[in-house]
Amino acid sequence: MQNRRNFLKQSSLFLVAGLVTPSLFASELLPAAKAKNIGLQLYSLRGMVNKQGIQATLEAVAKIGYKNLESAGYGDGKIYGLAPTEFKKMVDNLGMNFSSAHLGQGYSKDKDAEVMAWWDLAIDTHKKAGAKYMVQPFMAVNEKSKLDDLKLYCDYFSKVGAKVADAGMTFGYHNHSHEFHNIGDVKIYDYMLDNVDKSKVFFELDVYWCQVGGSDPIEYLKKYPKQINLTHIKDEKEIGASGEMDFKGIFKQMKANKMKDWYVEIERYTNNDPLASAVESFKYLDDARYVK
Repeated sequence: MQNRRNFLKQSSLFLVAGLVTPSLFASELLPAAKAKNIGLQLYSLRGMVNKQGIQATLEAVAKIGYKNLESAGYGDGKIYGLAPTEFKKMVDNLGMNFSSAHLGQGYSKDKDAEVMAWWDLAIDTHKKAGAKYMVQPFMAVNEKSKLDDLKLYCDYFSKVGAKVADAGMTFGYHNHSHEFHNIGDVKIYDYMLDNVDKSKVFFELDVYWCQVGGSDPIEYLKKYPKQINLTHIKDEKEIGASGEMDFKGIFKQMKANKMKDWYVEIERYTNNDPLASAVESFKYLDDARYVK
């Protein structure tokens, strides 16, 4: 009998080739796919997007059972090369929801007008596409920076957040591991939480990178329930693969915080097969009783 990983991998290959119908895939592999609002950061399938295009990628994601999407493909007023209304229609037609986007710009005072003009177009684009959240996943600050550099970015994010709020959406910041290091005796992430405009900027906590950075994601969820509004559910590879992430505790706290949206993100793959990893991650969470 083939093991579970091989079965999932083979199923994903059939899926890409169009040899498994959506109804068969759902009934034979993922019987409870409609029960949970499991989200996916599309960066997880970046290679597939590049090789096969966004249409084929979205069709595969829908067949797996993911319902809620976060994009990572904006440029020049288009989302994955599509007009925003076209992208929205594509997602809607597949029975999914486009709720969040990763995008952003570096910042310096001398480029303020240029950067803000970039944001004006990006905001208009994502409003037309129906997004609720716009999230920047990087900044040019780390433990070697000065505290003034971090303050500059906090002010910048607050300014962008005000623009995004005026358009009826909300702006957030997504961490990696270095935000849990210190500049002097100040932890970068804590400083950000305290120094952005809390009414205009939220945080999307990447639970894996938080833990890699030496901090406890559950403790941050407990301490900042009003500021941490989204999460990236992530592991070293596929969700559950390392056995080192307390996903049960994380989801318990997310529920206590009444968090509505969260996204699986997969950056590395055990068998170098992103789609198989996306299937396995979905199956892990779909089977978990603590995921509602």
